[in-house]
Amino acid sequence: MRDAVNWEQALVTGNGRQGALCWGGPDAIRLTVSHERLFLPTGPPLDAPDTAAILPRLRELLDRGRYAEAAEAVCEQAAAGEPRYAETVWIDPLVGAATLTVRPGSGPARRPGAGSWDVDLGSGLVEHRWAGGELRVFASRPADAIVVRLSAPGGFRGTLNLGLIEGTPPIPVTGRLAVGADGLTLSVGYGAAEAGHRVRCRVLSGDVDGCEVRSDAVLAIRTLLPGDADPAVPEDFEALLAAHRAVHGELMGRVRVDLGAGRAARAAPTTALMAAPVGPALVERLFDAGRYAIVSSTGDLPPTLQGVWSGTWTPAWSSGYTLDGNLPAAVAALLPTGTPELLLPVFDLLESVRDDLRHNAHRLYGARGLLTPLHLSAHGRQNHFGPRWCQTFWTAGAAWMSRLYFDYWRYTGDRDFLRHRAWPFLRESAEFYLDFVQIRDGTARFSPSYSPENAPAGTGSQACVDATMDVAVVRDLLTNLLRAAAELNLADPDAPRWRALLGALPGYRVAGGLLAEWCHPDLDDQPAHRHASHLWPLWYEPDPLITGDARLRAAAMATVRSRLAWWLGAEADEMAYGLAQLGLAAAALGMADEAYATVERMAGRYWRPSLVPTHNRDAIFNVDIAGGLPAVVAAMLLRSAHGRLDLLPALPARWPRGRVTGLAARDAVLLSELSWAPDRVEAVLTARRDVRLTVGAPPGMLIGGAPSPPVELTAGRPHRVRAVRVSP
Repeated sequence: MRDAVNWEQALVTGNGRQGALCWGGPDAIRLTVSHERLFLPTGPPLDAPDTAAILPRLRELLDRGRYAEAAEAVCEQAAAGEPRYAETVWIDPLVGAATLTVRPGSGPARRPGAGSWDVDLGSGLVEHRWAGGELRVFASRPADAIVVRLSAPGGFRGTLNLGLIEGTPPIPVTGRLAVGADGLTLSVGYGAAEAGHRVRCRVLSGDVDGCEVRSDAVLAIRTLLPGDADPAVPEDFEALLAAHRAVHGELMGRVRVDLGAGRAARAAPTTALMAAPVGPALVERLFDAGRYAIVSSTGDLPPTLQGVWSGTWTPAWSSGYTLDGNLPAAVAALLPTGTPELLLPVFDLLESVRDDLRHNAHRLYGARGLLTPLHLSAHGRQNHFGPRWCQTFWTAGAAWMSRLYFDYWRYTGDRDFLRHRAWPFLRESAEFYLDFVQIRDGTARFSPSYSPENAPAGTGSQACVDATMDVAVVRDLLTNLLRAAAELNLADPDAPRWRALLGALPGYRVAGGLLAEWCHPDLDDQPAHRHASHLWPLWYEPDPLITGDARLRAAAMATVRSRLAWWLGAEADEMAYGLAQLGLAAAALGMADEAYATVERMAGRYWRPSLVPTHNRDAIFNVDIAGGLPAVVAAMLLRSAHGRLDLLPALPARWPRGRVTGLAARDAVLLSELSWAPDRVEAVLTARRDVRLTVGAPPGMLIGGAPSPPVELTAGRPHRVRAVRVSP
């Protein structure tokens, strides 16, 4: 890749906690470093608005179809109790810690001509080469530091500068640079507080006098928050790289995907692959690149909207955790690609703000249990909403996150996790819905409700009742609670109430041949939209109420095609992860062509030559589909749900031959190998515990003379499955 002109075009390296954006050119090479917890404190968390006090009025307005008034009433109530709610309150933004600028000096290290950047996904090593020298950089997991090597024929010569990132911060920020014998230290203060964060650029080896580099050198950069230790870093660059590669490379190597691209195509430069029509080689590379971005930005916390990276004081949507789609998309591939430990930071994040989630439930709806905000970063209070984006009405978050908890157990078989982490979260999430959901004439009513960012046709407001997403996530939560209780042999006093609410949930609705986005019959769909939240019941373990009902299944398939037609139109160019939502639903329904179309669109429109994706077409550095694209590809190759494992459930004609190793499935099954050709499929399954599964052959094939025979798997013993095509 040629020189990156700004941080948005940068190549990235990260160890989860620390990250570096690598950009610039031979005249000024820039490394903008960041830290996963560096959320700029723009203001203290506020109490969530006391809308519990006006809940009867809100529900009356919604019953009368006065949706916009209900949303306005929330804002009025909030501002009356807290003047700062008179304007939109944003979460604290993820910001860059500092930028190290390297300027090669005169002599061999400084020669005219453009440079080039490259990244090795297997090691996380980023390299910049120009006619007179080379910079190599990676974010070491074992050392928890950004490690840099500067070299040139005859020895590197140049200068270093460590300063604040570019732009204007939303609050006063000061930076004080200290130059010492062992390197540079930038001390950053926020507002009146002098203690913010520090960035240390330590010289590990080489002749460096203050800011002047007089020889080849190795540096270590570390962003330090108050209280962080700053242990020494060994000076041997190659040893540090080897230690990091062993950890990072093992995570990256757990899954390998071969979609039949061929050796020559795989060797082509990324820019050449992106300039051509989307083919297997580009999909393979972006599958790896997406996993690289998520692996590299998962540390103690999960990836934000921008992963662990930021080069601005004002990132889009503050680059926190957006729970109504972005964060779930970013982590969507972690379980099926065999890296379950990287999902644990999501649970750590949620549990760290659990008191705030209880606070939200009580203040907003007078309920027990957990209520997540839509956006969060440094705290979990529901502070961000407005009359248009009426996000206090979104109550689906805890139930959605409960699916991630439950799936962690489904993929790993970890009963200790199920008992001590999943069960408490699921149970307390259910408490909220038991208090919040009304049952009228035997039918559950979700009021208020919210289908992310979409509005029923003709209402003029996103405020609504009975969003299909709300019904689907609560059905999933209650079903999984009962399954967990049976698995753990627990008799819970709330179980009768779970069953009663489960039985009262409204059924899915069909309107105009489509799966309706709102279960309420008075609310009409608006299909031309980037979100497809009503397809949520198809993203994880597909809901049998849809897949097992011919009418609902047909409606869901029609919905995928309808939304996809909009995406393929000229006006659709934003929020790339909406394509991942469609792709997961298409794969669940066996719609190979439609699933492939979503992959093709993501690959062809929303990635840069840096191998980092964007939120909109060539705009807004964002990692949502870094998880979303691999998740869709994995779902096309393997489906696992309800005791059944389907091989190649949505294989497109573009991938007639291929091989994948390391995909994971529910029931704690590892797909050690899956290979296919037009006339055959072979798979090797290994279970962590004894389990009986139904294994489904690809369409038109049989396994041992049957389309979907039962298979007994013994823990730890590989079991080979062969499917062959049946003559018509």
